[in-house]
Amino acid sequence: MTLPDGARPSPNIWHHTATYEVENRAVDPDGRLWDAMASVVEWSGRTVLDVGCGTGFHLPRFATTAAEVIGVEPHPDLVALARRRTRALPNVDVRQGTAQALPLPDACVDVVHARWAYFFGPGCEPGLAELDRVVRRGGVAMVIDNDPSRSTFGAWFRHGYPDRPGAADLERFWSTHGWTRTPVDMGWRFSSRADLEAVVRIEFDAATADAVLAEHEGLEVDYAVNLWSKAF
Repeated sequence: MTLPDGARPSPNIWHHTATYEVENRAVDPDGRLWDAMASVVEWSGRTVLDVGCGTGFHLPRFATTAAEVIGVEPHPDLVALARRRTRALPNVDVRQGTAQALPLPDACVDVVHARWAYFFGPGCEPGLAELDRVVRRGGVAMVIDNDPSRSTFGAWFRHGYPDRPGAADLERFWSTHGWTRTPVDMGWRFSSRADLEAVVRIEFDAATADAVLAEHEGLEVDYAVNLWSKAF
């Protein structure tokens, strides 16, 4: 397996691809995040870039209205899966590459989508510089990440990742770089308890997973995220 220089390993989708697919299906069951994204930017008839597209889960949805959709993913096995998923969609192109060295020419995309991929606050400045390079004037970039300050999942996240920047530090980082925060309450909804447990176990270490599963019942989890956006 050959990875591009600078590829940042993912602790979940790289090693638990099938379970991450289950997680993708459980995320945002009522479409609140998609509604929030649509309120930030219109991608119909435009060129969309999905950074860290993984298996290409979101590419077909963008492709229904976008003129062109480009997925960029560093992991070669996931690139292959994304290409297989979108092989019948002529307006989708999946490329191997990283956020900090996008395999794209200057000023070629209108909308950028990055969901739980690379852009996690301090340290992602090289990727932000690449967005400055590839987004056309009038374009918009969107980054989705966890909101650690609220929701049941946010409490789990604070417990499982105590070294990650806090909400105030993240707000300061993104606002300093010219990004705007839209808070979204989206949620997880699973079809079985086994699916919920499997996903929790790829998101957290064993001790954290054991603790949260022991206290949480049911198939749903209230889950808050931040939608960060920037107009170019």
